[in-house]
Amino acid sequence: MENKMFCYQCEQTAGCTGCTGNAGVCGKSANTANLQDELTGALIGLARACESNVPTENTTKLVIEGLFTTITNVSFNDETLNELIEKVKREKESLVPNCGGCGAPCGHNDDYNMNNLWKENEDIRSLKSLILFGLRGVAAYAYHAMVLGYTDEAVNKFFYKALFVIGEDWGMEQLLPVVMEVGEINLKCMELLDRANTETYGTPVPTVVPLKVEKGPFIVISGHDLYDLKQLLEQTKDKGINVYTHGEMLPAHGYPLLKEYAHLKGNFGTAWQNQQKEFANLPAPILFTTNCLMPVKSSYADRVFTTEVVSYPELVHIGESKDFTPVIEKSLELGGYSEDKEFTGINGGTELMTGFAHGTVLSVADKVIDAVKGGAIKHFFLVGGCDGAKVGRNYYTDFVSKTPEDTIILTLACGKYRFNDLKLGEIGGLPRIMDMGQCNDAFSAIKVAVALAEAFECSVNELPLSLVLSWYEQKAVCILLTLLYLGIKNIYLGPTLPAFVSTNVLNYLVENFNISPISTPEEDLKKILG
Repeated sequence: MENKMFCYQCEQTAGCTGCTGNAGVCGKSANTANLQDELTGALIGLARACESNVPTENTTKLVIEGLFTTITNVSFNDETLNELIEKVKREKESLVPNCGGCGAPCGHNDDYNMNNLWKENEDIRSLKSLILFGLRGVAAYAYHAMVLGYTDEAVNKFFYKALFVIGEDWGMEQLLPVVMEVGEINLKCMELLDRANTETYGTPVPTVVPLKVEKGPFIVISGHDLYDLKQLLEQTKDKGINVYTHGEMLPAHGYPLLKEYAHLKGNFGTAWQNQQKEFANLPAPILFTTNCLMPVKSSYADRVFTTEVVSYPELVHIGESKDFTPVIEKSLELGGYSEDKEFTGINGGTELMTGFAHGTVLSVADKVIDAVKGGAIKHFFLVGGCDGAKVGRNYYTDFVSKTPEDTIILTLACGKYRFNDLKLGEIGGLPRIMDMGQCNDAFSAIKVAVALAEAFECSVNELPLSLVLSWYEQKAVCILLTLLYLGIKNIYLGPTLPAFVSTNVLNYLVENFNISPISTPEEDLKKILG
């Protein structure tokens, strides 16, 4: 039976092998998946055209936007995908205007047929998938930095190189260095975004975030884009409307410039995959700024708005004008709760903490180092990454709950919702759980690890530090590749290994980096702590 689609880029892919039927597990239709493949093939064609032609600023913007659009849970809208495909084709035509009508076509600038990739030798397909999926993650970070006016020439050039490579007939020895280069470039990109965010909004500070929703009109904003949040806060100022973060927008509460808005009140909801249940009876609109959108249920479809690359059929989309008037009007119409309403995290906690980015942690580095030397801190765990709906992710809650009292848990990304409301106490005035921010704030974790290694005159791999990561989508892929590029070993990865990693590629990662699948919290803690 012929596949109607093929997609295995996320962790919850059907049967841990690939979604091939009428729709993916994420909810996108086969037609949408095929259009995303067509868009990717068109981007490879554009990259081919740029081999002998200089891309413009608009070319690069289109490449970044196109790659970001194909990340899981960003776009479910065939109409917007078709529009973007046409934009990419027109851009290529402007670079090579005589190519289409050439009497002797050479094929050098042709779009790429993604079916060729899915039918490749499994090891070649695996390495090219690592490049492509990692590249999509890098594009998401580059997009957020670009919105704030920050770009990096090396990062932008690599988008064209990597896309070109995916369309070439290269062997494993040629592809492996490019896989590692994705990690190198992502490190540059995360550093760029870190600089963009901190120079624009200030260095994050530790902040307690309540889970209570106050009475009256309010808006929930989800995703990652701090610029969109800033625009919404400015437009809702003095209108009697409160704003609550959701999902990966939680770390926004730590940024000084955003904290100045008194109506940025708290955080609503738990993990992103619970949104269909948690939004069902919400008397307020929800604004999605990036990925993490799930197929929208009819019970709350009239209250969901999208912006940037996020798109879903028949929802109101806020374009480049960033005029959030429809969202504001819907908030006032719905009116919010009549009384203050108390909510809790997954484990019953009533508040969360965030704001422990590298600026904060390194400012108390002497205290941390003294605590390690004095034996108060015996081990650090970085437990973070993406959350998801698949059974088995309670591992991360159990793991953190069972960590000894003389250990610190650094966390980041949406996987922290599994345990970030737990009360695990403090060590020397430092909370045992420190939320470093969004997934891109893996850069903060890297900065802290490198600083500790320098302080103790050892390598990062020799530190009392263990990485226990959860993955779901493509930003987790580029972060993993960054850690591998840096030579970091002994990473525990779950809840399942990626379907796009072939047996030979997995063996390479195990032999060279000692990557391990998670088992049980008890067994893994015993193995880590000896």
